[in-house]
Amino acid sequence: MEIRDRDLFLVTYPRSGTIWTQQILSLIFNEGYRNGTENIYSIERAPSIEYNIDNYDFNSRPSPRFFSSHLPYYLMPRDLKFRMGKVIYVYRNPKDVLVSYYHFCKMNPRIKYTITWETLLDLFMSERASIGSWFDHVRGWYTHKEDYSILLMTYEEMKKDLHSSVLKISKFVDINLDDKAIDTIVKKATFNNMKQNLLAIDKFVSNYIFDQTKGEFLRKGIVGDWKNMMTVSQSAIFNKLYKEKMGDLPIKIVWDLKEEIAT
Repeated sequence: MEIRDRDLFLVTYPRSGTIWTQQILSLIFNEGYRNGTENIYSIERAPSIEYNIDNYDFNSRPSPRFFSSHLPYYLMPRDLKFRMGKVIYVYRNPKDVLVSYYHFCKMNPRIKYTITWETLLDLFMSERASIGSWFDHVRGWYTHKEDYSILLMTYEEMKKDLHSSVLKISKFVDINLDDKAIDTIVKKATFNNMKQNLLAIDKFVSNYIFDQTKGEFLRKGIVGDWKNMMTVSQSAIFNKLYKEKMGDLPIKIVWDLKEEIAT
């Protein structure tokens, strides 16, 4: 893939806020989308480079081009290291990622077998889940962050302070917005408002043919939902694994937003 200097890549591990961040970036970059005069799906503004289901001609897209990806750092187009393109990498605490992925599996008719929570937990922790290893994905991008012009953000910080997150993102992509524009973006980019915006999710959901009688593609969007699924024993085992895999990195993971705010 030929990389241009003004290309922007949103990279996430699956179920880590991809559609939400797409929505934020769509609102930042496109005034028409912000004021309701442009009816373009967010997924069309930021197509996935590895799941190009609509066969977009990337070379014909005008700059600045905006893409999404779930790829690990070593599978990204190699020229990205040598151009002036930018990467926004959003990661989420892995317990909530796993819960979100569990509900995702239940509503995906292309998964032809029933998977239990216990089985998926085992697959995820042993790094055999079909979406790959969360630990390798986050570690890879974090330890190679010097190779890119990159903004590292967490799902949890976006939930805690969306206004500051929008400001941080807009500054990183060199777009100056007035206070009114920022306020509009924050209002339209809240998780609940985004769920009601068909331009943010409808085309994506219909293309992938999810059985929405079994759940919602955008479900709760909260921090700490893992407590409703994991037993105390399962959480303790996961914590031990996390420390073994990630304990040497200065990465702060927020497991529960209420507990963090309280401290």
